[in-house]
Amino acid sequence: MNSTPHESSIELAQRLDVSAVVAHVVSATALSPTLHEVVIGHAASVAGQPGNDVMVRLVDAKGKFVRRRYSVRAVDPVLDQLTLWVTTAHEGPGAQWARTAQPGDEVDLVGPRGKFTLDPMADWHLFVGDTSGLGAFYRMAQSIEVPGRAVFVVEINSPEDALTAPFDEGLGVTGIFIDRQGRAMSDAAGILSGLAAFELPTGEGHGYLFGEFNVMKAANAALLDRGLTETQISRKAFWRTGRNNADHGEPDKSES
Repeated sequence: MNSTPHESSIELAQRLDVSAVVAHVVSATALSPTLHEVVIGHAASVAGQPGNDVMVRLVDAKGKFVRRRYSVRAVDPVLDQLTLWVTTAHEGPGAQWARTAQPGDEVDLVGPRGKFTLDPMADWHLFVGDTSGLGAFYRMAQSIEVPGRAVFVVEINSPEDALTAPFDEGLGVTGIFIDRQGRAMSDAAGILSGLAAFELPTGEGHGYLFGEFNVMKAANAALLDRGLTETQISRKAFWRTGRNNADHGEPDKSES
């Protein structure tokens, strides 16, 4: 196996002051109709903290090299592995890679990336988004110290996407899964109804909004209306309806 990352990955890692590694696929498994789990070996060094992501170098349908960013679902430092949950409910280089990855395949990674990690001062944590954010949500929530509280408001495409995770005993957990019921992926009605379905807990809280651009923008406004401040909200658009992510993995954030 090649042990040297691509020159562009090395340059990118140096510019970002992170690491570049050549890893390998350990396993790739369909978890639901829209989520695939990819376990990658020789990669724990780029996993970072809960909430961080890695950049994967891929080839698109035209043979062009691009990068896609995926939040780390879990890390095993003993086995030197990290796990990604990749959404596959669309056509794109990342979805194609996750669906076809085979054990032993080389993976060029740069990381850790991302600036949003768990707020250590918060009494409760609200995770809002779609299945693209589920891996990040669960890794972050599993790092909450007891006693604490985690609330999940996640929109899913089918009941099989309502994947759960184990948590420490004593951690308060509330999960709200909203069936999309055929609504457009940019329609915020489902997420807004989920947010309206419960009272925000008492104490200091923090919201983490990871998902589709337009929906996360609407959810941000809703939480501000309910009393959270800008500093209590971490918002990250993972993708945007009708627009391919750029070659570096980020969605178009223009207002046009």
